[in-house]
Amino acid sequence: MHAESPIKVACIQMEPKIGEKQANVARSLEKITEAAANGAQLVVLPELCNSGYVFACRREAFALAEPVPDGPTTKAWLEAARRHDLVIVAGVCERAGDALYNSAAIAGPDGYVGTYRKVHLWGSENLFFEPGDLGVPVWKTKFGRMAVAICYDGWFPETYRLAALQGADILCVPTNWVPMPDQPANTMVMANILTMSGAHSNSMYVAAADRVGVERNQPFLGSSLIVSHTGFPLAGPASKSDEDIIYAELNLSDARSKRVLNSFNQPLRDRRIDLYDEMLGTGIKRGWY
Repeated sequence: MHAESPIKVACIQMEPKIGEKQANVARSLEKITEAAANGAQLVVLPELCNSGYVFACRREAFALAEPVPDGPTTKAWLEAARRHDLVIVAGVCERAGDALYNSAAIAGPDGYVGTYRKVHLWGSENLFFEPGDLGVPVWKTKFGRMAVAICYDGWFPETYRLAALQGADILCVPTNWVPMPDQPANTMVMANILTMSGAHSNSMYVAAADRVGVERNQPFLGSSLIVSHTGFPLAGPASKSDEDIIYAELNLSDARSKRVLNSFNQPLRDRRIDLYDEMLGTGIKRGWY
């Protein structure tokens, strides 16, 4: 499959149960099978969908963590990716030695693609996890170039920009969105607004899969969505309360071939890199845009 070919993306919105890792993984595999039967070639699942999110203590988090890619959860997703001939991006509680990371495993039909570790930790995550140390990698897949972010990473424009400048056509976002302070009831959830903004400003598709439910008194917002490189939703926002799978057919090559806003303006080209550092001071090798 070429980058110019349309692909079908699925975001799986599910409700993991804290501590019920085996059942959570089994549920994810059921949903992946359903998405594959509906033609999905890229599937995104929520943050920490194998373990649940609201840990009572570090001991509990450590007990639920496992290595990537050699742990049982990633192995199950690798087998599903191979069997269904698709790419899976899914949140996993990762253990690396004595360190824990809020991570995403990327599994492809030909095997393990890579790991993303959440860079910006939210709330009590700081008690359990180390900040991500792998940066914002971009992986080349058979359908295009892909980057990953997790939840609170989406509050930082740098996340989108670093992915875009390294050539990403799509940003996959496993997430566990929670209510924001002072959010008016009649407005779109802030996470959706930020996702749409990041996609628009960087001419990059975004596929964000959230969870639903209430876990240890923490409500989650659902509202998964798939956003065009224009910033407008292609699918979703999904329900705020129910499990669901949303789908969108898209052409990743449009993210780079149709990013001109008018005769004069193209946001990535119009950056004033004479006034600020091209790669935001990261030292990452420049990609293509």
